[in-house]
Amino acid sequence: MKQYAELAPSQRTIMTPGPVEVDPRVLRALSYPILGQFDPEFTSYMNDTMEMLRALFQTSNQWAFPIDGTSRSGIEAVLTSLIEPGDKVLIPIYGRFGNLLFEIAERCGAEVTSIEKEWGTVFAPEEVISAIHRVKPVLVLMVHGETSTGRIQPLAEIGKTCRELGILFVVDAVATIGGVPVLTDEWCIDAVIGGTQKCLSVPSGMAPITYNDIAAKKINARKTIERGLRTSLDSNTDELVNRPPVIRSNYFDLSQLQDYWSSARLNHHTEMTSMLYALREGLRLVLDEGLHERFARHRFHESALVAGLEAMGLTLYGDPSCKLPVVTCINIPDGIDGESVRNMLLNSFGIEIASSFGSLKGKIWRIGTMGYSCRQTNILQLLGALEAVLLRHGASIHTGAGLQAALDVYEQK
Repeated sequence: MKQYAELAPSQRTIMTPGPVEVDPRVLRALSYPILGQFDPEFTSYMNDTMEMLRALFQTSNQWAFPIDGTSRSGIEAVLTSLIEPGDKVLIPIYGRFGNLLFEIAERCGAEVTSIEKEWGTVFAPEEVISAIHRVKPVLVLMVHGETSTGRIQPLAEIGKTCRELGILFVVDAVATIGGVPVLTDEWCIDAVIGGTQKCLSVPSGMAPITYNDIAAKKINARKTIERGLRTSLDSNTDELVNRPPVIRSNYFDLSQLQDYWSSARLNHHTEMTSMLYALREGLRLVLDEGLHERFARHRFHESALVAGLEAMGLTLYGDPSCKLPVVTCINIPDGIDGESVRNMLLNSFGIEIASSFGSLKGKIWRIGTMGYSCRQTNILQLLGALEAVLLRHGASIHTGAGLQAALDVYEQK
């Protein structure tokens, strides 16, 4: 029988837009003893997690809990539960992940209309509002922070318009939650999807979501109780006349997940015990740092990184007025093999940065400054290593200037 070596992953400095490095305290939480999913001690951790998610999303919503799965599972759960076949859906697209929303909404049976913006820019709110009046959708889907292009979309005016017109407003905040403000209630967002593996610095595997009573009303109108859990007191909602179409996914059925996360504790699936520990600890650390302080930390280290890159002679990609604070995109210099640079950074320095997708593949690098990865030692190590690798590749850069510019920013603190 083949023998396998003991697992021993390499230590990396991860500076991608996700996944990022995980706080050691979160890794420690993953090693804690397993509890049964209905053990009162464990359900108290579930309740703690819901309370902390409300604070993170800056909402008073009753429903705030994680979907067990990667960030895309949260998107699928929300869209599968909210979109009924034939619903008109408007999706403004300004990068890869707007296209992902389009594909998932279409698979849910929506009648999808999209408007598109050149990658590297975002929509002026009035452009989206004009499309809303023209299309008259049931639901508007938008990405808040587009990691493929490093841009962030203003949402407040769009959300206000949707609320005034009775249109559901759903936002993908996977890249922004925990790193920049996401004002769920103030921006009139009806449902928000987050992710763990980016600014929260928790391993990939859960997707925190929240949604309000407006969204819950539509979800509950489609509610069923799993056949094996029904009692004689439960009506067979599957047979009701003139009810909306049943939610097509069992695993991603938010109406059933509500029962699981509520005091009813109606069994749905086996909760991911260790991942819940990790998420609870990650949220505790976020709130202990303070949301405003955490947002300021991400801005501060971003400014040091940008100062260093520009002093080195590199240029940034995209419209600077809508730059996503936690992702910095760099134009690959002419004549430089971007993948060769990335490989040398990883193999010689243990530092990982990202390439990009679609029309931007091979044209830009993307550097994430998210969560636990967003700290001074990482910024300085990256700048020093990138300078060395670029010089090795024959790039014309200002030797020594990048690190000095970043150090200037840190000394001014």
